[in-house]
Amino acid sequence: MMKKALDITPNLEPLFGTHDENLRLMEDSLNVRIDLKSDAVHVEGHPDSISHVQRIFADYEHLRRAGVNLHNGELHGMLKLVVADTQITLRSLAETGKQRSAGIKRMVQPRSINQRRYVEAIEQNDMVFGIGPAGTGKTYLAVAMAASALLAKKISRIILVRPAVEAGERLGFLPGSLQEKIDPYLRPLYDALYDLLDQERVDKMLERNVIEVAPLAFMRGRTLNDAFIIMDEAQNTTSEQMKMFLTRLGNNAKAVITGDVTQIDLPNAKKSGLIEAMNILNGVDGIKFVEFEPGDVVRHHLVQRIIVAYDSFGKAQQELPLGMGEPREGQPTPKPQ
Repeated sequence: MMKKALDITPNLEPLFGTHDENLRLMEDSLNVRIDLKSDAVHVEGHPDSISHVQRIFADYEHLRRAGVNLHNGELHGMLKLVVADTQITLRSLAETGKQRSAGIKRMVQPRSINQRRYVEAIEQNDMVFGIGPAGTGKTYLAVAMAASALLAKKISRIILVRPAVEAGERLGFLPGSLQEKIDPYLRPLYDALYDLLDQERVDKMLERNVIEVAPLAFMRGRTLNDAFIIMDEAQNTTSEQMKMFLTRLGNNAKAVITGDVTQIDLPNAKKSGLIEAMNILNGVDGIKFVEFEPGDVVRHHLVQRIIVAYDSFGKAQQELPLGMGEPREGQPTPKPQ
Protein backbone atom coordinates (compact mmCIF):
# COMPACT_ATOMS: atom_id res chain seq x y z
CA MET A 1 0.00 0.00 0.00
CA MET A 2 1.17 3.51 -0.72
CA LYS A 3 -0.23 7.00 -0.41
CA LYS A 4 -0.02 9.90 -2.84
CA ALA A 5 -1.28 13.49 -2.90
CA LEU A 6 -2.80 14.81 -6.13
CA ASP A 7 -3.05 18.57 -6.62
CA ILE A 8 -6.51 20.09 -6.84
CA THR A 9 -6.60 22.45 -9.80
CA PRO A 10 -9.36 25.09 -10.19
CA ASN A 11 -12.68 23.80 -11.58
CA LEU A 12 -11.80 20.18 -10.84
CA GLU A 13 -14.78 19.72 -8.51
CA PRO A 14 -17.21 18.53 -11.24
CA LEU A 15 -15.05 15.41 -11.53
CA PHE A 16 -16.03 14.45 -7.97
CA GLY A 17 -19.70 14.11 -8.99
CA THR A 18 -22.92 14.77 -7.10
CA HIS A 19 -22.32 13.96 -3.42
CA ASP A 20 -18.84 12.73 -4.50
CA GLU A 21 -20.42 9.77 -6.34
CA ASN A 22 -17.56 9.63 -8.88
CA LEU A 23 -14.97 9.44 -6.10
CA ARG A 24 -16.96 6.62 -4.48
CA LEU A 25 -17.04 4.82 -7.83
CA MET A 26 -13.24 5.04 -8.11
CA GLU A 27 -12.82 3.88 -4.51
CA ASP A 28 -15.09 0.85 -4.88
CA SER A 29 -13.86 -0.21 -8.32
CA LEU A 30 -10.13 0.38 -7.87
CA ASN A 31 -9.91 -0.53 -4.18
CA VAL A 32 -8.43 2.81 -3.12
CA ARG A 33 -9.20 5.35 -0.42
CA ILE A 34 -9.64 8.96 -1.54
CA ASP A 35 -9.59 11.82 0.97
CA LEU A 36 -10.35 15.40 -0.05
CA LYS A 37 -8.16 18.01 1.59
CA SER A 38 -8.20 21.77 1.14
CA ASP A 39 -5.21 21.79 -1.23
CA ALA A 40 -4.95 18.20 -2.49
CA VAL A 41 -6.60 14.82 -2.95
CA HIS A 42 -4.94 12.04 -0.96
CA VAL A 43 -5.15 8.61 -2.59
CA GLU A 44 -4.16 5.45 -0.74
CA GLY A 45 -3.97 1.98 -2.30
CA HIS A 46 -1.97 -0.24 -4.63
CA PRO A 47 0.52 1.72 -6.81
CA ASP A 48 -1.22 0.62 -10.04
CA SER A 49 -4.60 1.74 -8.74
CA ILE A 50 -3.18 5.09 -7.65
CA SER A 51 -1.69 5.55 -11.14
CA HIS A 52 -5.12 4.80 -12.59
CA VAL A 53 -6.75 7.49 -10.42
CA GLN A 54 -3.95 9.91 -11.28
CA ARG A 55 -4.51 9.34 -15.01
CA ILE A 56 -8.25 9.98 -14.60
CA PHE A 57 -7.55 13.31 -12.89
CA ALA A 58 -4.97 14.28 -15.54
CA ASP A 59 -7.31 13.33 -18.43
CA TYR A 60 -10.18 15.29 -16.94
CA GLU A 61 -7.96 18.36 -16.57
CA HIS A 62 -6.76 17.98 -20.18
CA LEU A 63 -10.34 17.74 -21.47
CA ARG A 64 -11.47 20.71 -19.36
CA ARG A 65 -8.65 22.86 -20.77
CA ALA A 66 -9.58 21.72 -24.28
CA GLY A 67 -13.12 23.01 -23.70
CA VAL A 68 -14.80 19.59 -23.34
CA ASN A 69 -17.54 19.96 -20.73
CA LEU A 70 -18.94 16.63 -19.58
CA HIS A 71 -22.32 16.53 -17.82
CA ASN A 72 -22.34 14.49 -14.62
CA GLY A 73 -24.46 11.61 -15.94
CA GLU A 74 -22.26 11.40 -19.01
CA LEU A 75 -19.06 11.65 -16.96
CA HIS A 76 -20.23 9.03 -14.45
CA GLY A 77 -20.99 6.62 -17.29
CA MET A 78 -17.58 7.21 -18.88
CA LEU A 79 -15.87 6.63 -15.54
CA LYS A 80 -17.64 3.26 -15.20
CA LEU A 81 -15.91 2.21 -18.41
CA VAL A 82 -12.55 3.66 -17.40
CA VAL A 83 -12.38 1.92 -14.01
CA ALA A 84 -13.52 -1.39 -15.54
CA ASP A 85 -10.80 -1.53 -18.22
CA THR A 86 -7.24 -0.24 -17.79
CA GLN A 87 -6.92 0.12 -21.58
CA ILE A 88 -9.67 2.76 -21.70
CA THR A 89 -8.99 6.39 -20.81
CA LEU A 90 -11.25 9.42 -20.43
CA ARG A 91 -9.37 11.11 -23.27
CA SER A 92 -9.80 8.20 -25.68
CA LEU A 93 -13.53 7.94 -24.87
CA ALA A 94 -14.05 11.67 -25.39
CA GLU A 95 -12.11 11.67 -28.69
CA THR A 96 -14.02 8.66 -30.03
CA GLY A 97 -17.33 10.20 -28.93
CA LYS A 98 -16.43 13.44 -30.70
CA GLN A 99 -15.74 11.58 -33.96
CA ARG A 100 -19.06 9.74 -33.71
CA SER A 101 -20.95 12.92 -32.92
CA ALA A 102 -19.87 15.18 -35.80
CA GLY A 103 -22.79 17.45 -36.66
CA ILE A 104 -25.19 16.33 -33.92
CA LYS A 105 -26.07 18.19 -30.74
CA ARG A 106 -25.03 15.54 -28.22
CA MET A 107 -21.96 13.38 -27.85
CA VAL A 108 -22.63 9.74 -28.77
CA GLN A 109 -21.02 8.34 -25.64
CA PRO A 110 -21.68 4.86 -24.21
CA ARG A 111 -22.29 4.87 -20.46
CA SER A 112 -21.80 1.17 -19.77
CA ILE A 113 -19.74 -1.74 -21.05
CA ASN A 114 -22.75 -3.21 -22.89
CA GLN A 115 -23.54 0.16 -24.47
CA ARG A 116 -19.93 0.33 -25.67
CA ARG A 117 -20.20 -3.18 -27.15
CA TYR A 118 -23.45 -2.12 -28.84
CA VAL A 119 -22.01 1.02 -30.44
CA GLU A 120 -18.90 -0.85 -31.61
CA ALA A 121 -21.09 -3.67 -32.98
CA ILE A 122 -23.09 -1.13 -35.02
CA GLU A 123 -19.86 0.31 -36.42
CA GLN A 124 -18.48 -3.11 -37.36
CA ASN A 125 -21.57 -5.07 -38.54
CA ASP A 126 -24.36 -4.59 -41.08
CA MET A 127 -27.03 -6.05 -38.78
CA VAL A 128 -27.18 -5.68 -35.00
CA PHE A 129 -29.81 -6.76 -32.47
CA GLY A 130 -29.97 -4.74 -29.23
CA ILE A 131 -32.01 -6.66 -26.67
CA GLY A 132 -32.80 -5.62 -23.12
CA PRO A 133 -34.99 -3.65 -20.71
CA ALA A 134 -36.36 -0.14 -21.12
CA GLY A 135 -34.04 2.77 -20.53
CA THR A 136 -30.81 1.05 -21.58
CA GLY A 137 -30.26 3.38 -24.55
CA LYS A 138 -30.94 0.78 -27.27
CA THR A 139 -33.08 3.02 -29.47
CA TYR A 140 -31.42 6.34 -28.64
CA LEU A 141 -27.89 5.12 -29.45
CA ALA A 142 -29.10 3.48 -32.66
CA VAL A 143 -30.76 6.73 -33.80
CA ALA A 144 -27.62 8.68 -32.82
CA MET A 145 -25.41 6.34 -34.86
CA ALA A 146 -27.82 6.64 -37.80
CA ALA A 147 -27.81 10.46 -37.63
CA SER A 148 -24.01 10.48 -37.44
CA ALA A 149 -23.73 8.16 -40.48
CA LEU A 150 -26.16 10.34 -42.45
CA LEU A 151 -24.30 13.57 -41.70
CA ALA A 152 -20.98 11.89 -42.58
CA LYS A 153 -22.59 10.88 -45.92
CA LYS A 154 -21.97 7.16 -45.27
CA ILE A 155 -25.63 6.56 -46.14
CA SER A 156 -28.23 8.74 -47.88
CA ARG A 157 -31.31 8.12 -45.72
CA ILE A 158 -32.58 6.89 -42.37
CA ILE A 159 -35.61 4.63 -42.09
CA LEU A 160 -37.22 4.22 -38.67
CA VAL A 161 -39.76 1.43 -38.24
CA ARG A 162 -42.10 0.21 -35.49
CA PRO A 163 -44.82 -2.44 -35.42
CA ALA A 164 -48.15 -0.74 -34.58
CA VAL A 165 -49.38 -3.62 -32.42
CA GLU A 166 -51.98 -1.65 -30.49
CA ALA A 167 -53.86 -1.00 -33.73
CA GLY A 168 -53.12 -4.44 -35.12
CA GLU A 169 -51.39 -2.62 -38.03
CA ARG A 170 -54.93 -1.84 -39.24
CA LEU A 171 -54.71 1.92 -39.06
CA GLY A 172 -57.70 2.75 -41.26
CA PHE A 173 -60.21 3.05 -38.43
CA LEU A 174 -58.16 5.72 -36.64
CA PRO A 175 -59.14 9.38 -37.28
CA GLY A 176 -56.94 11.82 -39.19
CA SER A 177 -54.40 11.65 -42.00
CA LEU A 178 -52.01 8.71 -42.40
CA GLN A 179 -49.24 10.65 -40.64
CA GLU A 180 -51.56 11.51 -37.74
CA LYS A 181 -52.58 7.86 -37.46
CA ILE A 182 -49.05 6.48 -37.19
CA ASP A 183 -47.40 9.29 -35.19
CA PRO A 184 -48.45 8.01 -31.71
CA TYR A 185 -46.67 4.69 -32.34
CA LEU A 186 -43.53 6.37 -33.66
CA ARG A 187 -43.25 9.25 -31.17
CA PRO A 188 -40.23 7.78 -29.28
CA LEU A 189 -38.25 7.77 -32.54
CA TYR A 190 -39.16 11.40 -33.25
CA ASP A 191 -38.15 12.32 -29.68
CA ALA A 192 -34.68 10.83 -30.19
CA LEU A 193 -34.25 12.66 -33.51
CA TYR A 194 -35.26 16.04 -32.06
CA ASP A 195 -32.92 15.51 -29.12
CA LEU A 196 -29.96 14.88 -31.45
CA LEU A 197 -30.64 17.33 -34.29
CA ASP A 198 -32.23 20.77 -34.60
CA GLN A 199 -35.99 20.53 -35.04
CA GLU A 200 -35.97 22.56 -38.25
CA ARG A 201 -33.33 20.26 -39.74
CA VAL A 202 -35.28 17.13 -38.78
CA ASP A 203 -38.50 18.57 -40.22
CA LYS A 204 -36.78 19.34 -43.54
CA MET A 205 -35.29 15.83 -43.69
CA LEU A 206 -38.71 14.31 -42.96
CA GLU A 207 -40.25 16.51 -45.66
CA ARG A 208 -37.68 15.39 -48.25
CA ASN A 209 -37.94 11.75 -47.12
CA VAL A 210 -34.26 11.71 -46.15
CA ILE A 211 -35.63 10.49 -42.82
CA GLU A 212 -38.60 8.17 -43.19
CA VAL A 213 -40.69 7.04 -40.22
CA ALA A 214 -43.19 4.30 -40.93
CA PRO A 215 -45.09 1.33 -39.50
CA LEU A 216 -43.55 -2.06 -40.17
CA ALA A 217 -46.38 -3.08 -42.54
CA PHE A 218 -45.18 -0.42 -45.00
CA MET A 219 -41.84 -2.23 -45.52
CA ARG A 220 -43.31 -5.17 -47.43
CA GLY A 221 -41.99 -5.56 -50.99
CA ARG A 222 -39.28 -2.89 -50.65
CA THR A 223 -35.49 -3.15 -51.06
CA LEU A 224 -33.72 -0.63 -48.85
CA ASN A 225 -30.41 0.53 -50.39
CA ASP A 226 -27.92 3.08 -49.06
CA ALA A 227 -29.86 3.36 -45.81
CA PHE A 228 -29.61 3.01 -42.04
CA ILE A 229 -32.73 1.14 -40.94
CA ILE A 230 -33.85 0.86 -37.32
CA MET A 231 -36.71 -1.32 -36.14
CA ASP A 232 -37.82 -0.48 -32.61
CA GLU A 233 -40.02 -2.63 -30.31
CA ALA A 234 -39.11 -5.71 -32.37
CA GLN A 235 -40.50 -8.04 -29.68
CA ASN A 236 -43.94 -7.16 -31.05
CA THR A 237 -43.28 -8.56 -34.52
CA THR A 238 -44.61 -11.92 -35.64
CA SER A 239 -42.23 -14.48 -37.19
CA GLU A 240 -43.47 -13.53 -40.67
CA GLN A 241 -43.01 -9.79 -40.05
CA MET A 242 -39.49 -10.25 -38.71
CA LYS A 243 -38.42 -12.37 -41.69
CA MET A 244 -39.99 -9.84 -44.07
CA PHE A 245 -38.12 -6.96 -42.42
CA LEU A 246 -34.73 -8.69 -42.26
CA THR A 247 -34.87 -9.52 -45.96
CA ARG A 248 -35.41 -5.85 -46.98
CA LEU A 249 -31.68 -5.07 -46.55
CA GLY A 250 -30.12 -3.76 -49.76
CA ASN A 251 -26.67 -2.59 -50.87
CA ASN A 252 -24.73 -0.27 -48.54
CA ALA A 253 -27.39 -0.69 -45.86
CA LYS A 254 -27.21 -1.25 -42.14
CA ALA A 255 -30.01 -2.50 -39.87
CA VAL A 256 -30.39 -2.24 -36.11
CA ILE A 257 -33.21 -4.16 -34.42
CA THR A 258 -34.10 -3.28 -30.83
CA GLY A 259 -36.50 -4.92 -28.42
CA ASP A 260 -37.32 -6.12 -24.91
CA VAL A 261 -38.47 -9.75 -24.70
CA THR A 262 -40.13 -9.06 -21.32
CA GLN A 263 -42.53 -6.52 -22.89
CA ILE A 264 -44.29 -8.54 -25.60
CA ASP A 265 -47.76 -7.17 -26.45
CA LEU A 266 -48.65 -9.80 -29.04
CA PRO A 267 -51.61 -12.15 -28.42
CA ASN A 268 -50.48 -15.30 -26.61
CA ALA A 269 -51.13 -17.47 -29.65
CA LYS A 270 -48.52 -15.59 -31.67
CA LYS A 271 -44.81 -16.17 -31.35
CA SER A 272 -42.50 -13.18 -31.09
CA GLY A 273 -40.40 -12.77 -34.21
CA LEU A 274 -37.58 -11.34 -32.08
CA ILE A 275 -37.27 -14.45 -29.89
CA GLU A 276 -37.35 -16.68 -32.98
CA ALA A 277 -34.68 -14.54 -34.71
CA MET A 278 -32.46 -14.80 -31.62
CA ASN A 279 -32.61 -18.60 -31.90
CA ILE A 280 -32.26 -18.85 -35.68
CA LEU A 281 -29.67 -16.15 -36.43
CA ASN A 282 -27.33 -16.47 -33.46
CA GLY A 283 -23.89 -17.27 -34.88
CA VAL A 284 -24.65 -16.06 -38.43
CA ASP A 285 -21.62 -14.19 -39.77
CA GLY A 286 -22.23 -10.43 -40.04
CA ILE A 287 -25.05 -10.39 -37.47
CA LYS A 288 -24.28 -9.33 -33.90
CA PHE A 289 -26.47 -9.70 -30.81
CA VAL A 290 -25.89 -7.39 -27.82
CA GLU A 291 -27.87 -8.02 -24.65
CA PHE A 292 -28.42 -5.30 -22.05
CA GLU A 293 -28.98 -5.70 -18.31
CA PRO A 294 -30.75 -3.60 -15.64
CA GLY A 295 -27.33 -2.14 -14.73
CA ASP A 296 -27.22 -0.49 -18.18
CA VAL A 297 -30.31 1.65 -17.50
CA VAL A 298 -29.50 5.33 -18.00
CA ARG A 299 -32.86 6.84 -17.08
CA HIS A 300 -33.85 7.91 -13.57
CA HIS A 301 -32.11 5.68 -10.99
CA LEU A 302 -35.51 4.34 -9.87
CA VAL A 303 -36.05 2.74 -13.30
CA GLN A 304 -33.20 0.33 -12.68
CA ARG A 305 -34.64 -0.66 -9.29
CA ILE A 306 -38.13 -1.09 -10.77
CA ILE A 307 -36.81 -3.44 -13.47
CA VAL A 308 -34.92 -5.54 -10.90
CA ALA A 309 -38.01 -5.71 -8.66
CA TYR A 310 -40.24 -6.88 -11.51
CA ASP A 311 -37.64 -9.45 -12.62
CA SER A 312 -37.45 -10.83 -9.09
CA PHE A 313 -41.26 -10.97 -8.82
CA GLY A 314 -41.54 -12.78 -12.17
CA LYS A 315 -38.96 -15.38 -11.17
CA ALA A 316 -40.68 -15.93 -7.81
CA GLN A 317 -44.05 -16.46 -9.56
CA GLN A 318 -42.52 -19.06 -11.89
CA GLU A 319 -41.11 -20.99 -8.93
CA LEU A 320 -44.45 -21.22 -7.09
CA PRO A 321 -45.89 -24.78 -6.87
CA LEU A 322 -48.87 -25.48 -9.14
CA GLY A 323 -52.00 -24.02 -7.61
CA MET A 324 -50.16 -21.35 -5.60
CA GLY A 325 -49.97 -18.74 -8.35
CA GLU A 326 -52.68 -17.24 -10.58
CA PRO A 327 -55.64 -19.58 -11.30
CA ARG A 328 -55.45 -21.36 -14.63
CA GLU A 329 -57.93 -20.50 -17.38
CA GLY A 330 -61.34 -22.00 -16.67
CA GLN A 331 -60.68 -22.43 -12.95
CA PRO A 332 -62.58 -20.36 -10.38
CA THR A 333 -60.63 -17.91 -8.27
CA PRO A 334 -60.11 -19.48 -4.80
CA LYS A 335 -62.16 -17.81 -2.07
CA PRO A 336 -60.43 -16.78 1.16
CA GLN A 337 -61.10 -19.16 4.04
